[in-house]
Amino acid sequence: MKPLSLLFALVLGLGTVVSAGPAVIECWFVEDAGGGRLAKRHAALLLRQGPGGLPPRPDLDPELYLKVHDPAGALQAAFRRYPRSAPAPHCEMSRYVPFPASANWANGLTPEQSCPRALDGTWLMVSMSSPVLSLSTLLRPQSEPQQEPAVITTATAVLTVLTHTPTTRVRLGQDALLDLSFAYMPPTPEATTSVASGPPPFGLEWRHQHQGKGHLLLAATPGLGGQMPAARDGAVAFAVWDDNEPWGPWTGNGTLWLPAVRPSQDGTYLATIHLPYLQGQVTLELAVQKPPKVSLMPAPLVWAAPGEAPPELICLVSHFYPSEGLEVEWELRGGPEGSFQKAQGQRWLSALRHHSDGSVSLSAHLRPSPVTSAQHGARYACRVHHPSLPALGRSAEVTLEVAGLSGPSLEDGVGLFLSAFLLLGLLKALGWAVAYLPTSKESEKVTAPHLNPTFCLLISSPSPNSSPMEGGCWHGGENRTWNSHRPGLNPAALNMLLNQYLSFHGCRSNIAIQ
Repeated sequence: MKPLSLLFALVLGLGTVVSAGPAVIECWFVEDAGGGRLAKRHAALLLRQGPGGLPPRPDLDPELYLKVHDPAGALQAAFRRYPRSAPAPHCEMSRYVPFPASANWANGLTPEQSCPRALDGTWLMVSMSSPVLSLSTLLRPQSEPQQEPAVITTATAVLTVLTHTPTTRVRLGQDALLDLSFAYMPPTPEATTSVASGPPPFGLEWRHQHQGKGHLLLAATPGLGGQMPAARDGAVAFAVWDDNEPWGPWTGNGTLWLPAVRPSQDGTYLATIHLPYLQGQVTLELAVQKPPKVSLMPAPLVWAAPGEAPPELICLVSHFYPSEGLEVEWELRGGPEGSFQKAQGQRWLSALRHHSDGSVSLSAHLRPSPVTSAQHGARYACRVHHPSLPALGRSAEVTLEVAGLSGPSLEDGVGLFLSAFLLLGLLKALGWAVAYLPTSKESEKVTAPHLNPTFCLLISSPSPNSSPMEGGCWHGGENRTWNSHRPGLNPAALNMLLNQYLSFHGCRSNIAIQ
């Protein structure tokens, strides 16, 4: 039972996936009414049929109530991914006439001089657009509407070109990837047998429009020779058929890659797939953006006395793109009138400053009104709105301190501690300097070489029978020789001790005792 239950769950899951997305697409059929006017009529595309049969539409022309046959499955796959919460796509339908591509580089796609007879008949071009999808398809209706059970016309999707990223937002300097896929099924069996086995040659064309100017960005004809125009802006396209079935249908890829986008690369991109006498085109938008950095000066505190105005506030909004769509709001949070209110005062914006990467900067200024003591602790905030930011924007704030209403803060305590520490270090340094100065002066007085003191040497008798005393006096710097007749006196030892003593006191005298 377990495999059967798994199979049953899988079938239910597939049924849920297939049934996702809209079953009927409401369209407008647009045609020329003459005199430069356009006429619109209601039309509808039936993508899939429900269990209750075809829904009758007596309000529609039977030729404009189309049951779409999609051999390649591109339309079905596109709307299976369509979110239920997304709005219904805008759909327009018009008549189409097959014609060869006009560009010289695409001449190899149409070697025949005239359009093949297999392409005769009525053709319709359908264009759909929504925030999640951009699509173009060529339909080949049957000649007569069917009468069962509701009047409806069956149409075959021959060429479908679509993208799931109609609007791509990319940050300035990053790579951009513009998604593009396409599918083709030959319209008649005659057209199928007239084509060689495998998918036909095709051409891929990407054009760029920026500020009213357009140019060819990239062109490619895979499998065909000929001179191709050089790609611009480093653009690379993945132009290839995804499969190689002999008789179709076939799907292909034409995704465009743009490296390191610049501000000049935003705008509209037109992607066109060229087949022999058939073309399909979708429009994509590339939005190059860079979110701003927001900072507020002075920070983190502003001071004011009661009845006086705080200093001017400067909100720096830097390195953002594009310059359009920027809004700056000034707020006062936590004031006496509630948690949020508009800040009062004179405000203005500076001129734009341009940077080398294409981004811009500006500064917003606020000259606040005088404050009251009740506004103590409130916060001035600069809130910036920009297309690259979330709906709430980005903000920076500073706190208002009203003089005389705040006690010492943690920052004040840290400042007092550092001041006391530095003062203590200065006092200790002065104490060391005062203690060292007298010692230095005394050392200079003792060891100064120009001082020449007077020295006296007296040698007493070691015994009562000897002469009572011998000796003499001399000035420093003099050299003396003294003959002593004392018995037991060692002149060499006495000379060494005496001259060491004199040398220690800086005296340059020499004494010799014999």
